[in-house]
Amino acid sequence: MSKKEKLLEKLKSKPKDFTYDELKTLLNYLGFYENNKGNTSGSRVEFKDYLNRKIRLHKPHPSNIIKPYKINGILKLFEEWRLL
Repeated sequence: MSKKEKLLEKLKSKPKDFTYDELKTLLNYLGFYENNKGNTSGSRVEFKDYLNRKIRLHKPHPSNIIKPYKINGILKLFEEWRLL
């Protein structure tokens, strides 16, 4: 099982310890790049892909853990975009 598959399976299990770094790595594997220019700045981050699909979120702080409601939202987008 590749690292991409492992991260995707971990995300689908909705863990309480999924980190921003893991999410960023997974999004990079899926063809998204971090775009923090323009209106997004500081802790606000936007990820875009070649189809101009966007995922916007705040970098978690002070810990690096993604909130459960954000994981659910990302999974919903992945299902809509048929990335799962």
